Amino acid sequence: MSKILVAEDETAINKMICMNLNITGYETVSMQDGQEVLDYLATGASADLAIVDIMMPRVDGFGLLEPLNKADISVIYLTARGDLESKVKGLSGGAEDYMVKPFEMLELLLRIEKILKRTGKSDDIIELDDITIDMKKHIVFKKKEQISLTPMEYDLLCTLAKNRNIALEREKLLNAIWGIDFEGETRTVDVHVAALRKKTGLRIVAVPKIGYRLEVGE
Repeated sequence: MSKILVAEDETAINKMICMNLNITGYETVSMQDGQEVLDYLATGASADLAIVDIMMPRVDGFGLLEPLNKADISVIYLTARGDLESKVKGLSGGAEDYMVKPFEMLELLLRIEKILKRTGKSDDIIELDDITIDMKKHIVFKKKEQISLTPMEYDLLCTLAKNRNIALEREKLLNAIWGIDFEGETRTVDVHVAALRKKTGLRIVAVPKIGYRLEVGE
């Protein structure tokens, strides 16, 4: 289980991020000002990635970048500061990514996954009921018997699995899997979901006027 440090002084946003990360299988450490982060690092504790607001009390997000990098913790800035100067300062200083509020949770999760994979800190195995996904080998098993999936079915299953118990919009699934230039209809998602239900037996629930949610017991 990858550990994510969430440094955000707005309580509601902090709780929302942590809740969604916990639901999708991450361990979280919540902090609400920069000094808390420095105190945490001083104990020798670590994390696989940090989501950091810039405008925080005592020590701001820019002041955390160097100590986090020294602790081998990748940084995603998540902030209301969308000016070019701040973006350049954050990214040139060593942050892995920079997102401006308001933000979509699915996009944040995808960016987290990409960074963890690149840095070799992502989980290689996902287990859902009697389904096992081997991310490194790109294969899926049901009760130890391999299932044959198309590349798009596999990508859709992985996206649903990493965001399990969260409702995902059809349009966002299209953008995440088929790409923003895809010119087909949202019906494409429905067809692939139907195939996944048949092949895996997983409970992929249609959420009216939104999209789909993969329901898995915790």
